[in-house]
Amino acid sequence: MLRAMSVISAVAENEGTLSVAEIAAKIGLPKPTVHRMCQQLEAAGYLLRDIDSRHYGVGHRLWHLGLEVVNAGMKPERRAILQKLVNEIGETCNLSMRIHDQSIYIDRVESRWPLRMHLEPGSMVPLHCTASGKLFLSDMNRARRQKLLSVTQLPTHTPRTITDLDAMEREIELIRKRGYSIDDEEFLEGLVALAVPVRNKQGRVVAGIACHGPTARLTLDQILSFLPSLRNAAADLEDTLPTDDADKDDV
Repeated sequence: MLRAMSVISAVAENEGTLSVAEIAAKIGLPKPTVHRMCQQLEAAGYLLRDIDSRHYGVGHRLWHLGLEVVNAGMKPERRAILQKLVNEIGETCNLSMRIHDQSIYIDRVESRWPLRMHLEPGSMVPLHCTASGKLFLSDMNRARRQKLLSVTQLPTHTPRTITDLDAMEREIELIRKRGYSIDDEEFLEGLVALAVPVRNKQGRVVAGIACHGPTARLTLDQILSFLPSLRNAAADLEDTLPTDDADKDDV
């Protein structure tokens, strides 16, 4: 059991994927033992074999377990921050995280407008055509991002969806430069969205906080006026994340 947890921890703590040899070196176990354990954890859904078949990443069951921990640990505080943001800007807001090649809503507070889009917590949406999804792409290194996007093929959802890899790289560079991401009717026609990153203490993007609304009520310029409020909410959420010192005390 403890050996399996050490394999899971090695993969979960790493950016990207690890080979059996890399995992074995990190945890100090023989490669044959690690290979067998990785196969068992993959079969159980805790690890996922990469497309090159030689590297392992976090599996869907481990992702969902992590989300349950996040939900249990910070849901009341997180919900209060989202509710305050919705009260301030008057539009629906959500918090999302990345699972492989998709973005999953982990919390959401609806506006009072009768005209709005309903996506419940647990809903999954593409990365390449959503505001928060593109934030997650911008936090990857270029090689990993292009590898992922070459597999997903950038499917078209609306006439505004970015479906060209070079165009997506230009979009990613713009997101990195300005520190926020927009969805200008790229996922659903008639819907615009704005997202800002929530970063951990190491500066990595761990979540995206976003607002969205229908173009019948909200222009892109209008939604961009909410940027200061979203950034303040993101900073409040970052303050709820554990520090390195807190993590060490828990060991």
